Amino acid sequence: MSTQRPRKKPKKPPARPRDKRPTDKEMGKQRIQKVLSRFGVASRRAIEQMVADGLISVNGRTVGKLPCFVDPQADVIRLDGRTLNLGPDRRKVYYLLNKPRGVVCTQVDPSGRPRAVDIVPNAAGRIYCVGRLDKESTGLIILTNDGELTEYLTHPSHGVMKTYAVEVDGLVTGDQIEKLRQGVYIDGKRTGGVWIKVLRRRVKTTSLEIRLTEGRNREIRRMLARLGNKVRRLKRTAIGPVTDRGLKIGNYRILTQRDVARLRTCGRASRRDV
Repeated sequence: MSTQRPRKKPKKPPARPRDKRPTDKEMGKQRIQKVLSRFGVASRRAIEQMVADGLISVNGRTVGKLPCFVDPQADVIRLDGRTLNLGPDRRKVYYLLNKPRGVVCTQVDPSGRPRAVDIVPNAAGRIYCVGRLDKESTGLIILTNDGELTEYLTHPSHGVMKTYAVEVDGLVTGDQIEKLRQGVYIDGKRTGGVWIKVLRRRVKTTSLEIRLTEGRNREIRRMLARLGNKVRRLKRTAIGPVTDRGLKIGNYRILTQRDVARLRTCGRASRRDV
């Protein structure tokens, strides 16, 4: 009885190597939060939240998750339905607003509250708040489309000083002032300490001047609340070397070239050199 050897299966020809599609990074694209923060749209963290809220689209498609890489010169990027102008011919503009109470510093407000950006009419292109003041606070806020200046003024590492006039209920004692100077804990993290001066003590209220370099959410109100003093009024009177002198609440002015130049170098490093 003859036995037949099983036939060997013919070997498949080697697959032709496919051309590897270049990644977004290899095509020179950058993370969307980095691009939009550089152009002054908002901070990187705020951009991440906008993506989570479904407010940003690229080339007609809503960005559902990160990372997302874009080319600002080639891709069409929309924020809340509005196309962002990120072209190289985008002229940089700078405004100083003395914000009234009741006005919010967000780009998009579902509740329809008045926004700081709406107070500056006919601004050249889209402008954005540099940092923020809460709705109940008044005082200075810079509006611009310059992402580099926005990053410099808001990043804690640069230590840009902001000055506030604050009125609180009750008597603020010397011990409380020393605690504020040393720093108090908010959300488990110690504040960086503040420069503080008592301007006036009355029977029921105390007026303070406070300077700080941090920008945590409602920081001054929360620090004073930890010590048992409720803030009645809070006004930002200066950002670095730029003050509210001559600028009434609800009004704005264009920052001069000298103002902008001084703001670009007003951080902690420049103060050490003085």
